[in-house]
Amino acid sequence: MASKGLFKSFRGKRLPKADIVNEAGGIAYRFDDKHALAQYAATGCLNSTFYATGEMQLEKVLTLGEKIAPEFIARTALYARKHGYMKDLPALLCAVLSVKSPGLLAEVFDRVIDSPKMLRNFVQIVRSGVTGRKSLGSLPKRLVLSWIEARSDEQLFIGSIGNDPSLADVIKMVHPKPKTASREALFGYLVGRGHNADALPEIVKQYERFKRNTNPGKVPVPNVPFQMLTSLTLTPDEWKGIARNAPWQMTRMNLNTFERHGVFGDKALVKTIAERLRNQSLIEKARVFPYQLMVAYQNASASIPHDVREALQDAMEIATRNVPKFDGKAFVFPDISGSMHSPLTGFRKGSSSKVRCIDVAALVAAALVRTNPQTEVVPFEAKAIPPERLGLNPRDSVMTNAKKLASLPAGGTNCSAALKLLNERKAVGDLVIYVSDNESWIDSKNYGWMGGSATQTMSEWRSFKHRNPKARMLCIDIQPNGSTQAKEREDIINVGGFSDQVFNLIGVIGRGEASEGFWVKEIEAMRL
Repeated sequence: MASKGLFKSFRGKRLPKADIVNEAGGIAYRFDDKHALAQYAATGCLNSTFYATGEMQLEKVLTLGEKIAPEFIARTALYARKHGYMKDLPALLCAVLSVKSPGLLAEVFDRVIDSPKMLRNFVQIVRSGVTGRKSLGSLPKRLVLSWIEARSDEQLFIGSIGNDPSLADVIKMVHPKPKTASREALFGYLVGRGHNADALPEIVKQYERFKRNTNPGKVPVPNVPFQMLTSLTLTPDEWKGIARNAPWQMTRMNLNTFERHGVFGDKALVKTIAERLRNQSLIEKARVFPYQLMVAYQNASASIPHDVREALQDAMEIATRNVPKFDGKAFVFPDISGSMHSPLTGFRKGSSSKVRCIDVAALVAAALVRTNPQTEVVPFEAKAIPPERLGLNPRDSVMTNAKKLASLPAGGTNCSAALKLLNERKAVGDLVIYVSDNESWIDSKNYGWMGGSATQTMSEWRSFKHRNPKARMLCIDIQPNGSTQAKEREDIINVGGFSDQVFNLIGVIGRGEASEGFWVKEIEAMRL
């Protein structure tokens, strides 16, 4: 008789064999080149993550850039900047285009390089030589010149914060020709050359008067970036002036600073700041990550006024307003393993983000539960935690439930554990959503060996699908890597990123409007 072990019957389709070993040493499925580039662009910050250094990420992106058509590179840069709110990778992809297809770079330059920070990133990357050139070249230089010429004097002055390179360094590189007396004076001021002080833009004059003033409180605080003022000796009234004029992101990031300098002693100013934080148009303009709001709320001092803290919660509800509703039963699997406690944007000496990967996973789960009370959350690390042990209340705020999830104990990574728990319970459902760094290793049957079997996640999914034939799986990967635990196919979609765009993608997939290769098709639809 033939071996029953070798020739046993399988229910449903035969599972694909794993074809790569992931960074954690577990077996996985390799992303195709386009999907891999999109994954790095939507999640990578070129800082070292739990599993990969910034150098490894850079090498991978450059290798993919050599293989992939420039049209897709351009569209990926647009998607990562406009929908993913990323900075470093879109600038890097533009630098790649400066060598591979300068004409396409011209098509997307102003839409990707849309701030002084992005301009400085682009110039820094090009001059580093990593993309094959160390000078801007004729067309990129013209693009930078046009970018500078299209900005007002005030925009250039306010955007002059930052170094390596500074905006002054960029001006020295491209030699823009001023067309007005104020622009000529501004360029001289920025690069440290002689200039006509009387011709300087009014905003620069206000700043210089404020700097030279020896009688605190006698000169109004100019409406300039926070960083231009904090090195100066300021009175409480001057701090109130800074807070009164602060843009939305600066307000969010400096609530504790304002509190230390007595800003919240002014009740009218408390109301102004609270209204600013909950202002929908300002939130949208700031392109805030919902996870940044959660961390701002968690880090806010207990002595910050109640109305300001409540405004952060209101801002969270606005930032997650596009959380979709589902008709059927959904399960959300936030990864709470040890690696998920690392900084979301990687380790950066002295300035690592306080937002952790687990904060993202917890927030997605909490937001979905708030909008879809029937949704069950099954956190996992080495083992899955049954939903009834969590005590999540759908009526609680997103902030409250996210904080509860993010505080769960951590262990190793076993992506199949949550599906295994559902299968043991014969659970019935329509949609499964993973939020993970995808680096599963505990459940690898052939640890460290490329191929030979399917991942355990795929095996558990086959069992779940046998019971729920119309079910779909969405895997949201929030770290830069090139593999997944669930092979892309008609019922399994892989996407990357951690902006609120993820909720739009969840809605499309939850409604059954996505097919194999969905995310890549979304990027290919970006208009050049």
